Amino acid sequence: MKIHKSAIVHPRAVLGKVEIGPFSVIGENVIIKDGTIIRNHVTITGNTTIGKNNIVHPHAVLGAEPQDLKYRGESTSLILGENNVIREGVTINIGTLGGGGKTMIGDNNFFMANVHVAHDCIIEDNVLLANGVLLGGHVMIERGAKLMGLVGIQPFVTIGRYAYVGGHTRIVQDVPPYVIIEGHPAKIRQVNVIGLEREGFSKEQVDEIKDAFRVLFRSDELNKSKVLEDMEGQKDISPEVKYLVTFLRNIDKGKFGRHRESLRQYAATVN
Repeated sequence: MKIHKSAIVHPRAVLGKVEIGPFSVIGENVIIKDGTIIRNHVTITGNTTIGKNNIVHPHAVLGAEPQDLKYRGESTSLILGENNVIREGVTINIGTLGGGGKTMIGDNNFFMANVHVAHDCIIEDNVLLANGVLLGGHVMIERGAKLMGLVGIQPFVTIGRYAYVGGHTRIVQDVPPYVIIEGHPAKIRQVNVIGLEREGFSKEQVDEIKDAFRVLFRSDELNKSKVLEDMEGQKDISPEVKYLVTFLRNIDKGKFGRHRESLRQYAATVN
């Protein structure tokens, strides 16, 4: 363990074999596991658990109180997984009781400078958030998604697996997996072919997703429910297309295409 003499570390903080840089502040209820490097001028507070082998760059603030007017100091938490890179000025807040009480970050994510992750967000693995991305409360980012610079996500929105959100785009409803979306207003453009190939999807898998995309987003069929039903009934439907169909079904359940908003009342009753 290597802690700079100017760092302020609460005696009840639980630290593994970590590095803490100059002028960083580590709070009382913080757990940081082996291999994590905290650079200079970092603040980690609240009920925050940080897994192994993360790198947190200067002026990041992790575990601060949520920017939610309903928050009254309840005991909630932030859980950060392993092998994440948190760049300069990133802020990630703890959860709220109304959202389940936890903000949760998975593994192998890259948060560029000045990203904000609000209360109760869930970010899976291998996600990239470019400079200045802003996530409202209760947002879910599924694995492999990439959000380019200055993207703004409204509360309760879900961004599907391996989706690509172009820079400066404002997202107000769920984004299906595997697609590229951008523009003002945001519009689904095409399948994220290059991104899928880079993630190891086979040509056959990509072609199946492209075929489903044409049926779902480019056909003249107005009855989307019937289209989804027909696709669900196919015996040889691939796991990727099946997931896409399930995702679109859930969009229909949500208010203005935001399925996660319908989960808020349930979260409040079980916590």
